[in-house]
Amino acid sequence: MDTFTSRTAPLLAGKVAFVSGAGRGIGAAAVRLFAQEGARVVLAARTESQLDDVAGAVRAAGGEAEVVPCDLADTASVRAAVDRAVERFGRLDVAFNNAGVFVPPGPLDEVLETDFDRVYEVNLRGVWASMAAEVEAIRRTAGTGSIVNTSSVGSLAGNPVLPAYAAMKRAVNSLTESAARTYGPEGIRVNAIAPGNTLTEMIATWEDASPGLQERLVAQCPLGRGAQPAEIAEAALWLLSERASYVTGVVLRVDGGTRA
Repeated sequence: MDTFTSRTAPLLAGKVAFVSGAGRGIGAAAVRLFAQEGARVVLAARTESQLDDVAGAVRAAGGEAEVVPCDLADTASVRAAVDRAVERFGRLDVAFNNAGVFVPPGPLDEVLETDFDRVYEVNLRGVWASMAAEVEAIRRTAGTGSIVNTSSVGSLAGNPVLPAYAAMKRAVNSLTESAARTYGPEGIRVNAIAPGNTLTEMIATWEDASPGLQERLVAQCPLGRGAQPAEIAEAALWLLSERASYVTGVVLRVDGGTRA
């Protein structure tokens, strides 16, 4: 007969975690949470001052954090950031690819070519570059590990409001599933989270461009509210941890039931 015991150890005890988009929103919440759960965290993003603030809070609470400025649109910058994680802490165990850019909402024919290219460079190519560098680092140091990518519920159906953003996030879902099948035999799990309406600067910017957007999003959500960034970070934490040891290739909706 199986017996069940309480698990009280921190979920990422002894792990080294790499987090992109770590200066604000979901990424910053994830850094704080991962550090609370025992990880030594490497923070990557373009804005170093934001990273310094988050890392400072982690250190003040007794955690370990390393700041690495990184441009997800620059493949060499991505690889250098992941390499820095290994140089600083000697290994890489888990990674949360959360960084992304957004463009003003509007129909496909009104998307500027420069905006489309920027979303592709960061939200898709940047995720691919991150995963490639992370797999190599995990394989070389920890041997096994876990990667989580940030997608969006907006990728799960046609999206007339954010067509470029949704297209790149849907491609991230495909990359996630392909990587899960490729690296599963090596003990590297790869999953994605698909947040819904989350109270971040991105949503605030969209609200400015499309007044009433937040009200409409809340009306579509069975829980009747937007998510706090920390609630999304909790889902990423679970997928990265050994609590999700038999989960890979999943795009997990974290949307308050909006797509139910």
